[in-house]
Amino acid sequence: MQSLNFICHDSVVAISFLASILGLLLLWNPKHQEDDAEITELILFRMSFSYWLVYCLAFGIEKIVLPHWETVIMTLKITTALSYFLTFSCIVSLPLHKFAVHEIEE
Repeated sequence: MQSLNFICHDSVVAISFLASILGLLLLWNPKHQEDDAEITELILFRMSFSYWLVYCLAFGIEKIVLPHWETVIMTLKITTALSYFLTFSCIVSLPLHKFAVHEIEE
């Protein structure tokens, strides 16, 4: 039962890795926005997808690396935790930014 949970989590991380690449491709547009609020929102979205991509990569490498390389595994765990928290902070910042822009417009 425990190994089934790990396989499920691994597959969700792999799918979200592909989804974050797709999200970054969708956010890539060559035209330039004039509005500062739109630019900030676009940057926050890109940062969210980028940080999640780093999380997925670090998580995947952590699963592949040999277990006797303790320093590499510790570094990957720290990278995984930091990228997870940075993703969370970007996601929380998006509605706060929208609220701040909405307050200024009124």
